[in-house]
Formats: sequence, structure tokens, C-alpha cells
Amino acid sequence: MGTANVIPGVSGGTIALITGILERIIDAIKNTLSIQSAKLFFTGKFSQWLKHTDIMFALVLGVGIIAAIASIARLFEYLFVAYPVYLWAFFFGLVLASVWFVGRTVTKWNFWIIILFILGTSVAVIMAVLKPMGENTGLVYLLICGAVAACSMILPGISGSFVLVLMGNYELIMIRAVNTLDLSILIPVIIGAGAGLLVFSYILSWIFKKFKNQTISTLSGFMFGSLLVIWPWKTPVWKTNTAGEFILSRGGDKVVEKYNWILTPEVNAQLFIALGFIVLGIAVIALTETIATQNNKKTKQ
Repeated sequence: MGTANVIPGVSGGTIALITGILERIIDAIKNTLSIQSAKLFFTGKFSQWLKHTDIMFALVLGVGIIAAIASIARLFEYLFVAYPVYLWAFFFGLVLASVWFVGRTVTKWNFWIIILFILGTSVAVIMAVLKPMGENTGLVYLLICGAVAACSMILPGISGSFVLVLMGNYELIMIRAVNTLDLSILIPVIIGAGAGLLVFSYILSWIFKKFKNQTISTLSGFMFGSLLVIWPWKTPVWKTNTAGEFILSRGGDKVVEKYNWILTPEVNAQLFIALGFIVLGIAVIALTETIATQNNKKTKQ
């Protein structure tokens, strides 16, 4: 999940849904941040508190996510520069397979379920062609970034990193601040993420219980539409000021404003290698699904 959350266009919530732990995550967040949790803890009823919050599961998951973000962010910083087409191709395969595996968890398809899938796809495509906002280091804006990104990270089909791209702060938060441990950036983002999760976990828990098929269908549409964002063959359009000069980030790098997609890439060795990485991405998700299914069967037995 941590690795997925670093990738613009890929959702950690998708991995959670495929592996069968999404609802457990939502319930753990909701219960840990509840008033009942506080009462159990401060009255010394620790055994009941541990059971109510599922805190050991949350801690293990949280450590894994943080470790992945801290390590993968640095690797991606290099790969995005050295091998962008191959990296995007791998991501494309991940999301393409996720659409299938998540979509097939809908227990009953009908006209309205299909409409919701189309609606989710349309919203994702519209988001993909929106002009990203500029980088903003304001305290309130960083709090909002944290809240929105955290909610997106546990929601299948919506990438928290992609939301940060649209909000203009992806590079600032997920690359530079994570790699340099810039607490002036990270602390407001973390506070916003915690507050956002507190509210959103209750909402999402209720929606999943009442409208599970409709929700998954819409989220599958989001994932399908987000394939446009991570299409491997594209060229960046750099952000410039009124004088035509490149706008640089705080780290001195040129800021990407949008991408021009190349829908018919040139047939060469790079194309076939990229197709191989797409297949690899599909295989990773298929393997993840297979392992998760086997583990779920063992748990039930």
C-alpha cells in the first residue's frame, strides 16, 4: 500500500481491496479514533481497547506503509528521470489489472451499476486533463493536502499522489519533503491526514455497508479513467511565467504543468520493453490477488 501511494495514478486502497483488508482498515481507523476507544484506554481496559481498535493490525500496516514510502520515494526519484517510460508502463499494468480484479468483486451488475462505472471513468478523465495548480507551502493548504490525500489513499481507484499532482504539491510533499524529512512540510500534512481520516473513515464505512456494489463500480471507473494519467508515452509541458521563463520548484527543478500524450508510440525496442513492463505490472497484481485469496481461505478455515 505504501508503494502504491507514492505512485501518481495508483491507489493504496486498490491494493487493500484486492487483498481483502480494506474494510478492516476502515474499521480500525474508525474505532481507534472513536470516543469509545479513548474511554477504554483511559479507564485502563487495555485488553478491550486492543480488541476494539485492532491496533496491532493497524501498527504493522502503518509501519509497512511508512517504510515503503520512505524507501520507494528515493528510488522513484531516480527512475522517473532515468527510465520514465518503463516506470509508467509498469504502473499502467498495475492499474489495468486492478480494474479487472476490483470490478469483479461487484456481486451484481445492472444498468445503474454500469452507469456509475461510466460516471467514475468520466470524472477520472476530466481530472486527468485538468490543469494542475501551482506549488503552495501555506499552512492551511498543506493541512488540506494532507486531509484530501489521506482520504484518497484508502479509497480504491483514487490515487492520493495523483490528487497531490492536481493540487500542485506532489513533488513538494512526496519527493522532496519525504526524502529530506522537511518537518515544516510533513507535520501539517500529517495533522491534516489524521483529521481527514477521522471523518472519512466513518463516511466510507457507512457507504460500503449500504452501497457496496455501487461504490466499487464507481471506484473501478475511477481506476479505468486514471489509465490516461499514467499512459507511458507522453511528453511533459513545463510551467512558465508570463516572460516565458521556466518556473522552478524549491529544489531547483522545472515544474510540470501537464502532459501531451503520444497515442501511437514509435515501434522500436523501447516499445517492446515497455510492453514487457506492462505485462509485469499485470502479473504482480494477479500474484497479489492469488496470494490474498489463498490467505483468506486459510483464515476462514
